[in-house]
Amino acid sequence: MHSMISRRPFAALIPVVALATLTSAHAAPPASSPWAPVDPARMSAAIGTLASDDFQGRSPATEGEARTVAWLIAQYRKIGLEPGGEAGGWTQEVPLLRTRIGTPSRLDVTIGGAAMPLELKKDVYLATLSPVERIRIDSAPMVFVGYGVHAPERQWDDYKNVDLKGKIAVFLINDPDFDARPGEPVAGRFGGRTMTYYGRWTYKYEEAARRGAIGALIVHDTPGASYPWTTVIAPGGEAFDIVRDNTTDRPVPLQGWLEGDAATRLFARAGLDLATLRVKARDPAFQPVTIPGATLTADVPVSVAHLRSHNVIGKLTGAKYPGETVMYGAHWDAFGVGTDTQGRPVIRRGAIDDGSGIAAVLEIARAFKAGPKPARTVMFASWTAEERGLLGSTWYAAHPLAPLAKTAANFTIDVLQMAGPAHNAFVIGAGQDSLQDDLATAAVSQGRTVQPETRPERGAFYRADHLPFARAGVPVVAMMDMAGPYDLLSGGVPAGEAWLKAYMACYHQACDAWSANWDLRGAAEDAALVYQVGRAVAFSHDWPQWKAGSEFAAIRAESAAERGGE
Repeated sequence: MHSMISRRPFAALIPVVALATLTSAHAAPPASSPWAPVDPARMSAAIGTLASDDFQGRSPATEGEARTVAWLIAQYRKIGLEPGGEAGGWTQEVPLLRTRIGTPSRLDVTIGGAAMPLELKKDVYLATLSPVERIRIDSAPMVFVGYGVHAPERQWDDYKNVDLKGKIAVFLINDPDFDARPGEPVAGRFGGRTMTYYGRWTYKYEEAARRGAIGALIVHDTPGASYPWTTVIAPGGEAFDIVRDNTTDRPVPLQGWLEGDAATRLFARAGLDLATLRVKARDPAFQPVTIPGATLTADVPVSVAHLRSHNVIGKLTGAKYPGETVMYGAHWDAFGVGTDTQGRPVIRRGAIDDGSGIAAVLEIARAFKAGPKPARTVMFASWTAEERGLLGSTWYAAHPLAPLAKTAANFTIDVLQMAGPAHNAFVIGAGQDSLQDDLATAAVSQGRTVQPETRPERGAFYRADHLPFARAGVPVVAMMDMAGPYDLLSGGVPAGEAWLKAYMACYHQACDAWSANWDLRGAAEDAALVYQVGRAVAFSHDWPQWKAGSEFAAIRAESAAERGGE
């Protein structure tokens, strides 16, 4: 997400030990080190290259992409990987759609015959993933559908068979139990403060589209969304999607957010109290509410562009089970060249997000290549367009280059910490699958412990490139070091909190830039941790499993026969 750009480089915000004092760029780490066989100095060099001016912020379908892809292929070749892309090559082409909403010629809600104008970015934020030049909606009825959740396995249905065809769905952000009080029927049904996929705005738009809505608006509140209204409107009406190759998986034509106060006023004009409806929406007996007399009219221009981007994929073919796969991945893209709040050109380099993940994947690939050939094929993916909506990994999951039913595990690395060794590590979406248990066991061998993320209400498990694989049934582990404050060997939790606060101030901003003063030993520990877990899977014929309570368990069960019944 976007936020205000700081003039100060991120590196200047935290005191760290110079990496040059830890290990040379040419010497392997000691075999006894908790980050072996990963090399912190080589990781730093890779991040520095990816975040350099030459790579122009690595925005998809730009010269920055061309340079990034060429560099990645060169690294894969140097390591000794085999091409894992299409037609025996290193890449998989990803067709992208880019849209941008223009200034509406009309945008209002009519209630009881009186028009209530909606000011773009102040009262409402709009976007579209439809490749059309104009979106016209004429007096579409508006229906409040609570949290917009249909979850049969949790005995929950906000829709109750309401007809949404040709209508505007309005719903609340997060899960139905996010604001639940003790004793309410919904309390704990969706994991309490831990967000499920039903709480994500992406799910809500998808469900509205499946039910025929022509528009979908989420009522914004900062606690439920985990970010302020300024973050909602930051993309400026621009949206990205993969090019859909079927007619049944179409997005809702007009999607967006209603600013909280504007939503309250709109409901009040229709004789409804939004605060009361919020409480009613936390009851399984909730019934959709047609907003009395309210219709939305919009006439919005759209600019459309078709782009071509690329995933970069290398592999090591398995010696015993070559048709079975273990996958490591990170996204190569960042936000490219833009302007700051004063209109000056800046490069949003994405050094930590996710140059650190790419550096880790390269180190893991080197470790596999240096050892005996794994029993299973191991793939190493560098995804495009994660920052545009997990699009590179989503395209792969829809067009896999190895069968997903026989993909034993996906390990995704997205943001590693640069503040040194730690006593702990974090697991995202704790309790989802057996790989997370394996991660905790492996951490003990490093002298560390694993704990759940500290802000599960943010739904980090549903916001990185492992998600398309989870939705396809593949067991996953996500290593995301912004999951909480690390208990650092130097400075403890307070130092970990200071690092995390400084990093989040630069999240997706120009100050996420490389520094020679980083201490990458902690990042290397985390890379070595997922290497250890994945190596055990790669050298076995066991199949990691989803936990019984996971929303992805049933999907994996459907393909059990392809794995020999497990």
